[in-house]
Amino acid sequence: QLACPLDLGCHSVSCFVLVDMGTGLRLQKRLASSVLGVGKKRVWLDPNEINEIATANSRANIRKLVRDGFIIAKPVATHSRSRVRVRAEAKRKGRHMGTGNRKGTRDARMPAKLLWMRRMRVLRRLLKKYREQKKIDKHMYHELYMRVKGNVFKNKKNLMESIFKAKADKAKEKQLTDQAEARRLKARALKEKATDKKEAKKAATAAKKAEK
Repeated sequence: QLACPLDLGCHSVSCFVLVDMGTGLRLQKRLASSVLGVGKKRVWLDPNEINEIATANSRANIRKLVRDGFIIAKPVATHSRSRVRVRAEAKRKGRHMGTGNRKGTRDARMPAKLLWMRRMRVLRRLLKKYREQKKIDKHMYHELYMRVKGNVFKNKKNLMESIFKAKADKAKEKQLTDQAEARRLKARALKEKATDKKEAKKAATAAKKAEK
């Protein structure tokens, strides 16, 4: 079975006759392409109305044939993205990412500088937030800021643990200081009380001797 010589998708004898006669439908296809505003490959000519289409030699005639449905613009052939979506989903799971599928060095694929910038911004943002919420004072903020800059903390969790530990140590130190101060005050009070008692006793003894 021979393919249609006019690329109409049919196997009508009339197509071969038209080609043999040297007529063809190249003019009609070109005019239809211009009228419909599509490429010549997308123009469909009704194989059952070849004779009527062949007589159309002006744009007006082509427009009439379009209205009658003898000439139609084929739909655009879709470029499916289903395979791309499947592969992208697999890549999100870590497939197709081995050494054989990588292009570029590790630093080119994910620059160390970019990772550093991201980490610094995250940690500095956390410090600023804690300072605004009065969770840390300006002195602790500055100390932690410089330690962040010195690459002491790997991530936000490490920094938070360090803050909590520093605050706990500070609170414990303050508690111990307060306890020591309270003990000093208590000891001083007891000493003063003992001194007063001793003085009172001394005074009472002296008064008793004076009476005798």
